[in-house]
Amino acid sequence: MSEIQLRPTVATDLSRLMGFDHSIKSDSVWQLELRRENGQVTSTFREVRLPRTIAVAYPHNPFSLADDWVRKSMMYTAVIGQDPVGYICLLERGTASVVGITDLVVDVANRRKGVGTALLAAGQDWAASRSHRRLILELQAKNLPAIRFAQKFGYEFCGYNDHYYINQDVAIFFAKILK
Repeated sequence: MSEIQLRPTVATDLSRLMGFDHSIKSDSVWQLELRRENGQVTSTFREVRLPRTIAVAYPHNPFSLADDWVRKSMMYTAVIGQDPVGYICLLERGTASVVGITDLVVDVANRRKGVGTALLAAGQDWAASRSHRRLILELQAKNLPAIRFAQKFGYEFCGYNDHYYINQDVAIFFAKILK
């Protein structure tokens, strides 16, 4: 396999990146349960195995990527040979020294080959180089492969937002403190 190269995204990458299959397949989800009793609200997530594998649509419109990329603080593209194979979008969030990872996408044919790991490492290095202290990764509760990926690299669950995405999916957030 060819070596994975990482570089800042340029405008000519965007049409290729938008053309990726952004969906994933999952056989389990993190199910949100809310309980309201005596003026208290309790939320619980539990991993639930589904009766069959589902295709999970990407929660953002990939065709708006060309409009959105200029608003990102940094965006890296992973390239193998001459072909873009993945990207990560980073967004600095105010003065709180926090960077949000809003997108981490690897084209289907190149998944499970280290591309996501390389992109995540580049995002962490970029945030640390700018003296940020915390990274927050935004994920769909239906995206169990991404949840496990985040946990593998030391990200811990830190919150959720019900009906966060335009398709009304639950967003869950995982954070990592940078040293």
